[in-house]
Amino acid sequence: MPDNTVFALSLCRKAGALVMGFEAVKESALNHTAQLVLCASDVSDGTRRRVNNFCERAGTPCAVLNKAQADLLPVTKKCVGVFAVTSAELAKLFMKEERPCP
Repeated sequence: MPDNTVFALSLCRKAGALVMGFEAVKESALNHTAQLVLCASDVSDGTRRRVNNFCERAGTPCAVLNKAQADLLPVTKKCVGVFAVTSAELAKLFMKEERPCP
């Protein structure tokens, strides 16, 4: 059985409901299309702080994944640390397993 986090991200990507990269995610959150913003566990404190700031401004929930960027390479194909899920139904896949942004 594949890891739940990797499987959920893969499902979001295949459904066209995954935005990847800091600037694209920020735009998605501020445009209110992001339902949930996710950070890889190994993003820097500065990045996590900036993500938390724009999520608070946009009113978008934010969580930290239980996987590092390298663990997500099967889905992302390159190192990416910030994601947005644009489907409310698919965002529910992450709610039980991830921890809120500090």
